[in-house]
Amino acid sequence: MRLAHLTPLYERPGPWASVCVGVPRAADGGEAAAAAPGERELATREICAELGRQGIDATTGRAVHEALTEWPGPAGAAGRAIYAAHGEVVLDPPLTAAPRTPEIHWATLPRVAPLLDLAVQEPVCLVAYIDRTGADLELRGPLGSHPAGEAEGKDWPLYRTAAADWSERHFPMHVENSWDENTWDENASEVAAALALCQEETRADLIVLVCGDRERRAVTQHLPQPLRPLTVAVEHSGPARGPGARLPDEEVERARHDHLRRIEKTELDRYRAAGAPTAEGLPTLVAAAREHRIAELLVRPEGPDPCREVWVGPEPDQIAVDRGDTRYLGESDPEPGRADDALLRSAAVSGAEVLRVHPGAGTGDRGVPAGGLGALLRHP
Repeated sequence: MRLAHLTPLYERPGPWASVCVGVPRAADGGEAAAAAPGERELATREICAELGRQGIDATTGRAVHEALTEWPGPAGAAGRAIYAAHGEVVLDPPLTAAPRTPEIHWATLPRVAPLLDLAVQEPVCLVAYIDRTGADLELRGPLGSHPAGEAEGKDWPLYRTAAADWSERHFPMHVENSWDENTWDENASEVAAALALCQEETRADLIVLVCGDRERRAVTQHLPQPLRPLTVAVEHSGPARGPGARLPDEEVERARHDHLRRIEKTELDRYRAAGAPTAEGLPTLVAAAREHRIAELLVRPEGPDPCREVWVGPEPDQIAVDRGDTRYLGESDPEPGRADDALLRSAAVSGAEVLRVHPGAGTGDRGVPAGGLGALLRHP
């Protein structure tokens, strides 16, 4: 996972108000739109009161209050995160999972670590419903889905549209009336080309082929080599294409889950590999972060190190385990911060990847990385 979308949080100094809350619901369990305004206002006042007890300034408190009362958020969101500083809401991303209890913080650094579980950038799936005449394409993300074009068995011209107009895309197909092997192979090649083009323009993380075994083999054979590890196939009992061909959400979720676990296992295997440049232990990680040597930060929030205190300055590489060390980094008046948030700031600004490690991932070792924080390095 990359954290480039969080960089606006690191372009200005703190302190920061960080709030993660679930979708407000009515007393009877209805959706946000059905929640009584009085109930929403009460919840908002409680959150702002807690921020007040932690020392938030009045203008930032008003900004948070206004943001919380502007509900509902995006359709399909389970909640929202609000990050505000100096009287302005800087970032307000939707959450794909609601926190068990609201996360409410006023601190030097924005409290972004909860987003690893609550707003994980789950794989955006490019789903292809394939038969011998072509394919219908659909993009599935954490907050919904929409058509992504089609590869049809006619001589459609290929034209480009804005990303929001994927439902209007038509990909070229050259289909003969005779269904011999050469014709089907050509069809499969055209479907694969359409998938490659759509994946390039939408940056989908996973390609899901909904088709029979023969179609899967033929299309996969023609996909560019870099896309094949990102491709999985599922069988669907419904029609191959058309309105009734929608893949059930649970099938897409299973494909997403399996994909994430494969990535996690692969990266942990790299982390354990003999000779791989890695870092473990907070002092070593902090030194690597200062030198921008972290290629991928591994975070296991259940470990003890993520919540340990470090000392930080306004710049991402101003981070130290000991308060006195920040003087050598150009900051004479550092502030305390959580280790996970400080290292995530460094990862976001330096372009490092971040991997949320789950207990028992890969080999069953429940303590990797030791302490809860580790890294694959760009160089020793």
